[in-house]
Amino acid sequence: MRGYKIGVDEAGRGPAIGPLVVCAMAIPADDYPILEMLGVDDSKALSKSKRREISQLIRQRCSARGWKIGLSVCEPEKIDLNSIDSNLNALEVELFSDSIKKTVSSESFGSISVDACDTNEARFGDNLRSSLGDSWANWEIISKHRLDQSDLLVGASSIIAKDTRDKAISNLSEKLGIDIGSGYPSDPRTKRAIVELISGPTPHTCLRWSWSTVRDAWISFHNTPIPTRNDVNRNYSQTSLRTWLDSNHK
Repeated sequence: MRGYKIGVDEAGRGPAIGPLVVCAMAIPADDYPILEMLGVDDSKALSKSKRREISQLIRQRCSARGWKIGLSVCEPEKIDLNSIDSNLNALEVELFSDSIKKTVSSESFGSISVDACDTNEARFGDNLRSSLGDSWANWEIISKHRLDQSDLLVGASSIIAKDTRDKAISNLSEKLGIDIGSGYPSDPRTKRAIVELISGPTPHTCLRWSWSTVRDAWISFHNTPIPTRNDVNRNYSQTSLRTWLDSNHK
C-alpha cells in the first residue's frame, strides 16, 4: 500500500457574500514534482485566470495518477447559524475534517498538512485530529500558518478552493444581475452590492447576516436590528404550520 500526502486549505473565510470553500487534495507521496511542473504556487500570487488554468490541469491528472479531491462548500446560512453558539474556527475544523474524509480511506497511511485557521497552530491540529476520529490516528498532522506559501500540495488545494469559490461568485453575480465584486467587505463593488441586497424585508440569502459589514448596512438602511437566520427560519416554520392548520380546518 502506497503512502499519501494530503493538503488542505480554504477560500472565503472573510467575505460578506458567498460560500466558504475548503479543499483537501490527496496524492501519492512521490508525486510532488508533478505539482511544480503544473505551475502550482501560492494561490494569492496567481491571477484568477491562472488559478482556473492550473485547477483544470490538476483535475486532469486525478484519474491517471490516483489523485483525490475532497470539497466542502459551506453556504452563508450555515455560517450564520454556526455563529449563534459556536465560532468560525470550530466550523472550519468540521469542514477540513469532512473534506479530508472525502479523499482517501483512513486505512491508507501518510501525512496531512493544513493551513491552520486558528491563531494557535497546534490547537487547530489537535482539534482536527479529534474531529477525524480514531480511524485516522496513524496519520501525521502538520498544522501551520501560511503553508499554502511553502507546501506545494497545500498550495494546490488553495488553488482549487479559490477557483471553486471564484466560479460560485461569478454564478451568483450572474443570477442576481448585479456586480457583487469579490465578496470581500473591502471591495467597493461588494459594498454597493450589500446595500442593494439588504434593501428587502430580509437580507438576501447570499449574505452572511452575522458579519458586521452586513449588520451595519442593514441598521443604517432599516434603522432596526438585523434579523437572525433562526428568527426567519422559525417564522417561516410557524407560517407554514398555520397555513397547513388553516387549510385542514376549513
